[in-house]
Amino acid sequence: MVITGASSGIGRAAAREFAGRGDRLVLAARCPATLAQVRDECRAAGAAVLAVPVDVTTPGAVAELADAAVAEFGDIDVWVHTAAVMAYGRFDELPAPVFEQVVRTDLLAAAEVARVALRRFRAVSAGTLILTGSVLGHITAPYMSGYAAAKWGLQGLARTLQQEARETPGVRICLINPGSVDTPIYRQAANYLGRVGRPPPPIATARRAARAIVHCADHPRREVSIGRLNVVMRFGFTVLPGLYDVLVGPLMRLAGLSNQPVASHDGTVFAPNPDGEAVRGGWLPGLPQLVRAVSGATATAGSAVLRRLR
Repeated sequence: MVITGASSGIGRAAAREFAGRGDRLVLAARCPATLAQVRDECRAAGAAVLAVPVDVTTPGAVAELADAAVAEFGDIDVWVHTAAVMAYGRFDELPAPVFEQVVRTDLLAAAEVARVALRRFRAVSAGTLILTGSVLGHITAPYMSGYAAAKWGLQGLARTLQQEARETPGVRICLINPGSVDTPIYRQAANYLGRVGRPPPPIATARRAARAIVHCADHPRREVSIGRLNVVMRFGFTVLPGLYDVLVGPLMRLAGLSNQPVASHDGTVFAPNPDGEAVRGGWLPGLPQLVRAVSGATATAGSAVLRRLR
């Protein structure tokens, strides 16, 4: 299993899931230090792991990664591509280099991964390519022009590859389309909007997306949607476009942006931020926080009941 974008979010969660099954892993990401942490996590779970620091936007880097994987393990059965960056801002206020790098990372690098992987898969008539898209490959939202443009392009690319793969039995292309997921990408995003972005509810866990990826590795599916409202949003965007456009701006400002102010910055668009890389983004409470919250709410309710009884 080759996983590009393995140092954070869905990619890191997928690495853990594959490692728990004992799969042989080739992990790739930009930050050597964080990648080493993921490698150690997976080895502790019993997996054989090769970690290869790589920037998938660098010319020739993806082909070199494939060569390293084959040299270490002899073949590639599944390639999972999760590497992505994000930027917030009105399109005309977003620096052109930032917009272009988002598209380069989220679409053109994915295309290069597909190119390298499919050439190897076709040579042996076997292999599964799993690309990570987004519900924003089917709809749009303001202030995320680069990300939406890239994911729409990825949707078209994946569909085309699926059509062409019909000519090569044994080669499968899957597209995972999450909605909101609890990962660090929102805080790691470039921001020229003045407010920190956040995933609008309902929010799925990265592990849920990772499990969908693992399932596709065993039982390939053309497209998997992750998010309870994805179908509703796609319906509104397609069938009621006028109403959708009226509502999406206010809803984005209410649910997709926090009230936390932030100065303009490039986030991780051009370089990684090791301190911000993790599986979870902190948008969903962990079990200890949830227990404390429930306990606190129960105690408060109990006190209120006692006061009324007195």
